[in-house]
Amino acid sequence: MLARLDYIRLAPQVILDAGSGTGNAVGGLLARWPRARLVALDLALSMARRARARRPWWRSLPGLGGRRLAAVCGDIERLPIASGGVGMVWSNLALQWINEPQRALAEMHRVLAPGGLVLFSSFGPDTLKELRAAFGSDDRHTHVHRFIDLHDVGDLLVACGFADPVMDMEVVTLTYTGVRELMRDLKAIGAHNLTRGRPAGLGGRSLLERVARNYEAFRRDGKLPATFEVIYGHAWKPQLRLTADGKPIIPLKPLR
Repeated sequence: MLARLDYIRLAPQVILDAGSGTGNAVGGLLARWPRARLVALDLALSMARRARARRPWWRSLPGLGGRRLAAVCGDIERLPIASGGVGMVWSNLALQWINEPQRALAEMHRVLAPGGLVLFSSFGPDTLKELRAAFGSDDRHTHVHRFIDLHDVGDLLVACGFADPVMDMEVVTLTYTGVRELMRDLKAIGAHNLTRGRPAGLGGRSLLERVARNYEAFRRDGKLPATFEVIYGHAWKPQLRLTADGKPIIPLKPLR
């Protein structure tokens, strides 16, 4: 994600890291734009606190740049940020966990200034396809999240008012010695199943044992693969069009 910024000509004064987690991108973003202010936002208060802790202690001293980083506990679908004040929204692997991605993208569009950029990554529908197959039809509950397709994300960007969306994808395959190791990794990145009506947790011991047996069909060279389809996208909030005397042109939707 940071490397993709090499191809972007932008000098944002305010950057929103939407779904910042523990703040892995904080250092890279502030190093790239040393004069920008960064707002690291996450729904989990503990994550926001860890992101804030990435600021060196001496930066909290008066006059030494302590105001460059603000950690905020908030919801991406209801951003606690004023409209039109953000130059860039950065969101790395957060959109896939959101109940209503269109609402989140609409909020990002709202807080962006005209000419601002949204840059994000997410997971596509082939993510964890082996695990989904291993669960199969063991019971009536959904155990593996259904991730949104790349083309659908592009359509949502346009529907939210973004211009010139660019989407691409890559497949990353991780390998594990066993299913329990994979489950621990998923839990560590916050991949909890929140399907309405299903039991809490990843399942009982008997279910996990059945999944582990089913997953063995995918073992290659002594390892179990786990596929992650990573989607990347960026789009711009259009600049306001002005009349000759400087008044904004507001396009009207045609009557139906």
